[in-house]
Amino acid sequence: MEDRLQKLLSAAGVCSRRAAEGYIEAGRVTVNGEAARLGAKADPDRDDVRLDGRPLPKRAEAAYLLLNKPRGYVTTLSDEQGRRTVADLTAGCGVRVYPVGRLDLDSEGLLLLTNDGALAQRLTHPSGEAEKTYHVWVRGPAAGAAERLSRLRELEGEPILPAWVETLRQGEGRAVLAVTIRQGKNRQVRRMCAACGLEVERLRRVREHTLELGDLPPGKWRYLTAGEIEALRGGER
Repeated sequence: MEDRLQKLLSAAGVCSRRAAEGYIEAGRVTVNGEAARLGAKADPDRDDVRLDGRPLPKRAEAAYLLLNKPRGYVTTLSDEQGRRTVADLTAGCGVRVYPVGRLDLDSEGLLLLTNDGALAQRLTHPSGEAEKTYHVWVRGPAAGAAERLSRLRELEGEPILPAWVETLRQGEGRAVLAVTIRQGKNRQVRRMCAACGLEVERLRRVREHTLELGDLPPGKWRYLTAGEIEALRGGER
């Protein structure tokens, strides 16, 4: 069956779809000996698809990993600055998997990695509004912080969907909040807290869509269960 070339390269585990588009535009991808163009399709069972003159490996078996990302790791497969990456933590899984969404260098917690490009695209597409819950340790005017965050409707002039915010613990000038958002704007939770006069001391994602972090230790990963995979594919819970 024919598929777009960037999807075939991603499914073969050689690169992400975005990277594949760059490879195609650079003339590094050929189909039956001819340079491919962006938007072209091919049938991997019928056509000879190559990257840099080498045939694509056979389609890798679908893999779904849940990682508890520690602070100090970047959410990428390689880093030109030499920083530690999530790929370093998941190298033992035996296949090339890609992060679904991002957690910044100083954030931690639940990160899904997979080579199932279709599922990854559906989970990250803005129209899906997949919920993500973070536990956030903040310093500053903690009294009424949950209410202030819940009332936010824009960040730096850009509209945002309302968040659900709950106070888990509160002390003098400090609090631990549970913040649930339905978007994935860059550093959204940190920016929301800053807009409310709060400094984030720690941020950990504990839920994404139907997945829960649970008691998985930092730096460790596990395969998703069949039930978890089915729930992710089945839409909102």
